[in-house]
Amino acid sequence: MNDRVARIEAALRAAFHPSVLEVVDDSHKHAGHAGARDGRGHYSVRIEATAFAGMAPLARHRAVYAALGTMMQEDIHALSIQAQPPAA
Repeated sequence: MNDRVARIEAALRAAFHPSVLEVVDDSHKHAGHAGARDGRGHYSVRIEATAFAGMAPLARHRAVYAALGTMMQEDIHALSIQAQPPAA
């Protein structure tokens, strides 16, 4: 696991205490892309947490962005998010 993936996971675990968390570095799929040249990466996140219960999808995405803080400007160029409460 690379350092950025570990940092993303740590931030999301601290903020949401998820029952499911998967973070995948997709940067290799974007080699040569302008965002890849600036050193920031492309990631996919799948997260299930009770904190998302009752939240609209856009609000869940905003909560993930907030939890990642400055990583969104300094480390992450693109982030694909699947965020939902645990299945009942």
